Amino acid sequence: MYDAKANLDKGYLVETHAPLVKRIAYQLMSRLPASVDVDDLIQNGMIGLLDAIGRYQDGLGAQFETYAVQRVRGAMLDGLRENDWLPRSLRRDMRRIESAIHSLEQQNGRAPSETELAAALGVSLDEYQHMLHEARGHQLVYLEDFSRDGDDDYLERHLVHQGSDPLDMLEDADMRRRLVSAIEALPEREQMVMALYYDEDLNLREIGEVLGVTESRVCQLHSQAVARLRASTLSGAAPLPTPARRGRPPKKQVHG
Repeated sequence: MYDAKANLDKGYLVETHAPLVKRIAYQLMSRLPASVDVDDLIQNGMIGLLDAIGRYQDGLGAQFETYAVQRVRGAMLDGLRENDWLPRSLRRDMRRIESAIHSLEQQNGRAPSETELAAALGVSLDEYQHMLHEARGHQLVYLEDFSRDGDDDYLERHLVHQGSDPLDMLEDADMRRRLVSAIEALPEREQMVMALYYDEDLNLREIGEVLGVTESRVCQLHSQAVARLRASTLSGAAPLPTPARRGRPPKKQVHG
């Protein structure tokens, strides 16, 4: 990793981490429309790798590969945004869905059903489910969604080192807490889709076999789950409370 002068050996790092760039590219491709070119992702990823090599410092407290993964993936997402790969009409539709989810959750105190969301959007259930299916790839949560306007780079703030700002650490912990709560508030089937997809690394077809539904339906459930999470976490609103457990009600406090 280092040359004879104790400097980072850039050529060695590029050569040894090129397979990592390809692996990340193909992982992203599994979540993107077929119109996206994997070679473009790899090219942008290599730019991210070179950027990681140029920026990396041992004092940051992170292993190089951990740092490189973040930079490579971020560069690939930057490339997707610059190419405007997602149609504006679809972006608009997903924002409308997220807004409808947020409004109905606040109004009814529970997660809205697909039928309720379709009605709120003024479309049929079939049209709504088609919107969800077309949203494949929108589920990539952009890094700047979790940064403040005019703030430093998200990755720079989130690398743990001794100089971390306590306020940033508290805000990051709050985001994680809200995200965990939002996941726990998802409908059971959507929770299962997210667990199988992200924890078990199953693809959409395999998840469909587990749930006994089509791959297209899994895609819809996944897009809807992500829309719920974005509506809960990015709006700054507290997620819905998890259902109360059945059993004996708690004793009332007696104030004397």
